[in-house]
Amino acid sequence: MVVQLTEKKLKTLVKESVEEALDSKLMRLSSILLPNVSKREQKEIERLYKNPAHKTARSYFIKE
Repeated sequence: MVVQLTEKKLKTLVKESVEEALDSKLMRLSSILLPNVSKREQKEIERLYKNPAHKTARSYFIKE
């Protein structure tokens, strides 16, 4: 099976692949740099501030 790609399509595919890889690595890095919150601290935060004023745009769970 032969697949023909124009230079523009190939460039777009490579660009998208690189962006996906960088996004994944940056999310992992930012999760590592965020401070950990103990259960006690989290309960205190929830008690003081109740529910957030707006919905979260995105949530990510990163495996370590």
